[in-house]
Amino acid sequence: MSVLVTGGAGYIGGHVVDALLGAGRGVVVVDDLSTGRADRVPGVPLVQTDLASPDAVPVLVAAVERWGVTAVVHLAGRKKVAESVARPTWYRSQNVGGTAHVLASMTATGVAHLVFSSSAAVYGSPDVASVDEDVLPDPVSPYGSTKLQAEALVAAGAAQGIRSFALRYFNVAGAASWRLRDDEEANLVTTVLGRLARGEPPQINGTDYPTPDGTCVRDLVDVRDVADAHLAALRALEAAAGPAATEVLNLGTGTGASVRQVVDRLCALDGRPTRVEVLPRRAGDPAVVVAAVGRARDRLGWQAARDLDDVLRSAWGAARGAPVSPGR
Repeated sequence: MSVLVTGGAGYIGGHVVDALLGAGRGVVVVDDLSTGRADRVPGVPLVQTDLASPDAVPVLVAAVERWGVTAVVHLAGRKKVAESVARPTWYRSQNVGGTAHVLASMTATGVAHLVFSSSAAVYGSPDVASVDEDVLPDPVSPYGSTKLQAEALVAAGAAQGIRSFALRYFNVAGAASWRLRDDEEANLVTTVLGRLARGEPPQINGTDYPTPDGTCVRDLVDVRDVADAHLAALRALEAAAGPAATEVLNLGTGTGASVRQVVDRLCALDGRPTRVEVLPRRAGDPAVVVAAVGRARDRLGWQAARDLDDVLRSAWGAARGAPVSPGR
């Protein structure tokens, strides 16, 4: 019995594959390698295909049958907000169309367990600081909209017997090793580390928010904890009884950290004085977004085990090729 992981050669996907292998699970990865790296998943069967392609369903069906797949972790997708604004139709074909193909292949082969990678971007700019799963989704970007539309498809899969969790990630960072590092400058931590490596000052967008230090507050969750949550979700699906259903769960720490705190800590780890470039606020950036995490704890028995220091030390160590502590 194997788990098919779409996007498994990506940053989060590589950590999920690592966790599955560590738990003794068989794994097959499907990835188009546009941003993923095969060296993240050495020794693991890798099927290279674009999930949005019309040929994706037969490719997925063949992989399920060849490797005896009994569950799917669907991580593959596009995730850059600015790019989604520039290419909204393409984002819909990639994120929603790709999910439709995954579900079609599961229905065709009778695979009944799915863990879907969603995002806190579905909430948009909520007017509450602690965001639980009952907050009405209101995405402000095409990226967030595609994740919400994909969630709806996943939920509809229950009618075909597919039991699922949609995991809404907050701000994922950190790394288990240099091999699994995040090498895209697409979030706060990797962007700061990249600028420091080039001798450039980190940038802060807005210092006049109603927060203790004037910068945005976010919930940074360690990627190793996120990987553990996927393993817990699979176990919960396999142990569940009754009619197929879907559930939405937040993945975060429940604790906020300001942009300034993150920048200061990364500068200190890099042995550099804190020197920043202050830019105007970005449109749509809420002051505070922190996950309410009680539902994941109650349903999966999962909660983040690593704190902000663990996240930043591991991200810095992986980016600089230094040994990474396992954290707590």
